[in-house]
Parts: sequence; structure tokens; C-alpha cells
Amino acid sequence: MTTTVAPTGHPAGDPSRHWPTEIRILMGGTFAVRAAGFCYPFLPYHLDSLQLSTRAVGQLLAVFGLGWFTGSVLWGWMSDKAGRRPTLTAAMAMAAIALPLLAQAHAPTAIAGAAFVAGMAYDAPRPVLSAAIAERFADDKSRAHLNATRNFIINVAAATAGATGGVLADRAGIPALLWANGAVCALFGALAWLTLGSRTSTAAAQQPPELRRQDVISDARLAVLLLASLATLTAAASLFSSLPMLMARAGLSATDYGWAQTANAAAVLALSPLLNRWLSQRAHRGRPMTGLLALSALILGTTMGAAALASTVPGFSLLAALAVPGEVIAFVAAGDVLARISPPGAYGLYAGIWGTTLAGAVVIAPVLASWSLTHGGPSLAATTTLSSGAIGAALCWPLTALIKQAPSLSPRGS
Repeated sequence: MTTTVAPTGHPAGDPSRHWPTEIRILMGGTFAVRAAGFCYPFLPYHLDSLQLSTRAVGQLLAVFGLGWFTGSVLWGWMSDKAGRRPTLTAAMAMAAIALPLLAQAHAPTAIAGAAFVAGMAYDAPRPVLSAAIAERFADDKSRAHLNATRNFIINVAAATAGATGGVLADRAGIPALLWANGAVCALFGALAWLTLGSRTSTAAAQQPPELRRQDVISDARLAVLLLASLATLTAAASLFSSLPMLMARAGLSATDYGWAQTANAAAVLALSPLLNRWLSQRAHRGRPMTGLLALSALILGTTMGAAALASTVPGFSLLAALAVPGEVIAFVAAGDVLARISPPGAYGLYAGIWGTTLAGAVVIAPVLASWSLTHGGPSLAATTTLSSGAIGAALCWPLTALIKQAPSLSPRGS
């Protein structure tokens, strides 16, 4: 059997040993920024401390989500057009300015502006790293391994931010956490400028911009993937957005919520290496992971739906841990499908567009949970979350058919 060689010149079958320096920098920077990413999990508490109304807090959180949505597309497009160094430098510079402003602002208008910009920069490394992985690694197994590793470090970093922030919030105050978040973003931006190459994607230079825009508009595969991912990730986002609402409704404290997140982090550490190895082997078969994406949707819908009916710390903690396989599989499977359907030279753009589903999910999940709890209580919240997962799974069927109908549009083939 002929050995597939990645664009780096190393055997693609051994991705962990031959990561290019660029990938190592992007992985490390992604971990650092997310581990210090106190803004997203602690922003509701910060806004509440400013004596804002519940409605105002909800609106400002939505503004943060809108910024996240906008940034996902912008940074993915810039990664293809301008290159990874200027993209990350610009995004991290914006974060370094916006986060301290958010820490000190008191007027709703100023808070909204800072929250929007902070939201834009929050997930900027994800589409940039996705584009680098898709461009530099040609074979499915290597991409699956790296996407799984990326998801692993993001999960561990998010757990680190929650645990560290929970300890420091009472001692130093949430504004100090936002300043620290901005400082880490500034450091990563400087590192990106000094160490990353200034080139744009080599594939981008070979692909006419008009063709890429037409592909994006007319690509039914991308449209269905976005819908399936949005439904799946809405269930996944419940772990961080809806779960604290459910636990508070059950009379449990923020410390109790911390225990549920600790259980989730422990499951990530224990299960991710096994799942990553299994997913890499599945990717080596050459078939798109649409079936696994459907499986992840069902796992997430079931576990997070059941969480709406839980009432004790052990119950919530167990379900938070059981959701981990769904989380890991969802991001790896979606990344696999995305790499297959992305035209050469548009990896960053497609990754950025896909990132809007995550931004949309973190806005939809708490709104859906709040509406359900208000109008039907925990049983309706369980039903809507389960339905979200079921819709995500069902959409994977037409997605599979579309990929089979248009295999020639895939940059790799299947």
C-alpha cells in the first residue's frame, strides 16, 4: 500500500510525531487563550454584579453571541485571504483592547460595544487552526487525529478556565479575570506575529475568488451540515448555558455546578484518548463521518435532555460526564465532513462559516431552556433538548446523500 504523504513532507500516518511548527504554535495558543477565556463563562455573573435587569443581561449576552457569530466568518475568510499571522494578530489585539474595557465599563452602550468585540475575538483561533489542519494534512486519518486533539485541548482548557476562574473570582474579582484574559490574548497575538509565516494559503492562490463565493452560496452540503451542526451543538451548549439554570432551579449552588463541570472535565481526560484513537481509525476508512455525527447528536440530546429531569449533584454530574462522548464525536465528525466538502483555498472560510453554528448554539440553548422552563417546566426542557438532538441526527441522512451525489466537489475525494 502506498504511504500518503502530507503537505509537510512527513508520512501522514504518523501525525502526532510530525506536527509542523505552525500547528504546534496554533494548538498551544488555542489552549492558552481558551484556558484564560474567563469572559464567556463569567460574563453573566459580571453583568449581574452591575445591577442590570434580567432582560438587559440577556440582551448583552446575545450581543456577545452575535459578535462570536460575526467573528467566526470574518476570521475564517481572513485566514484564506490574508494569512494566519495577520488574522490572529488582529483578532488577539481586538481582544486585548475589548476585554479590559468590558471589565471597567458600566454604561449599557459601552458594555454592549465591548461585549460584541470580545465575542468576535473569543473563538478566532478555531477557524484559523481548522484551515491549517485541512491545508497541511492531506489524508483523512491525520486530519481526524488533529481535529480530535484540537477538541481535546479546547475541552481541557475550558474546564481549566471554569475551575481557575471559580477559585479566583471571589478573591480577585471578575474584572481582574477579564484583564487577565486580555493579557493572554495580547501575548498570543504577539507570538503569532513573531513566529507564524506571513503567507496566505497556497491553495487560495490557485482558486479564483469568484468560484469560491459561488461554491459557498450553492453548496447544499454545507447548508445541511450547518443545520445538522446547529441542532447538535444546541444540545451540547446546554452543558454550559442551560445546566446552571437547571441546577439553580433545583436549589443547587454555583459550587455544585462546579462539581458537574469537574465531572465533565474528568470524563474528557479519561475518554478522549480512547475516542480519538477510535475516530482516527474510522477516518482511515475513507467514508464521511455523517453516521457518527448523527450518533453524537442522539447522545447529546439524550444526556442533556435527561439533565432537565435531574435534581441532585450526583445526577447532574453523571449526565455531564455521559455527554462527553457526544461532544468529542460531534466536533471530530463535523470537522471530517467539513474538510471533505471545502473547496481548495476556502478551508478557512468554510471553517469560519461552520463556527457560526457554535455561536448560534450558545445563544439558542439558554433561550430555549428559559422558554421551556417558563412554559412547561423541566419536562418541556427535556423534550426540547431531546428534540434538538433528534433533528440533528435526522439531518445527517440527507447530508450523506448529498455528499455521495457530489463527490467530485470534495478536495480530497472520499
